[in-house]
Amino acid sequence: MRKLITAIMLIMAVTAVSAQENIYSFKVKNDQGKEVSLEQYKGKLLLIVNTATRCGFTPQYKDLEDIYEKFNEEGFEILDFPCNQFGQQAPGTIAEIKEFCSANYHVKFTQFDKIEVNGDNEIPLYTWLKANAENKNNIRWNFTKFLISPDGKVLKRFEPGDKMTDVEAAVKEALK
Repeated sequence: MRKLITAIMLIMAVTAVSAQENIYSFKVKNDQGKEVSLEQYKGKLLLIVNTATRCGFTPQYKDLEDIYEKFNEEGFEILDFPCNQFGQQAPGTIAEIKEFCSANYHVKFTQFDKIEVNGDNEIPLYTWLKANAENKNNIRWNFTKFLISPDGKVLKRFEPGDKMTDVEAAVKEALK
């Protein structure tokens, strides 16, 4: 009976999160562990990505920073959520992760606290992102990206192996 009640409560929570129209009512923890509202990004084109510092896709940080620098002045932001769920490839504290990214990839875009993107401890933002993307599957690995319109809706989901030139082209197109 307890499992049934837990399952029903989970379904209700997912349904409530999925019903939200955009990302602006979500709150997440910043790199200082303080809860912040995503409403501060209203009107901007966003790329939300779960990252890791010891992953085969870690060099994408360079491409992400390049895209950020090209389009930031046009209203584009990258929101980076380190995630240690896949192969324990994001070890360390958020401060250590930020230092690694700054030293190795000169990252200037916003990095948030470490999160989980699947399962019992996934943050509500990721529940919503997956529910509102064309591909509604769980996140399979680090560096899955969601392109979010200035009105807070999912435009496209990119898998880790997708070409970064395709991500950049989608950002450029969405900014027109």
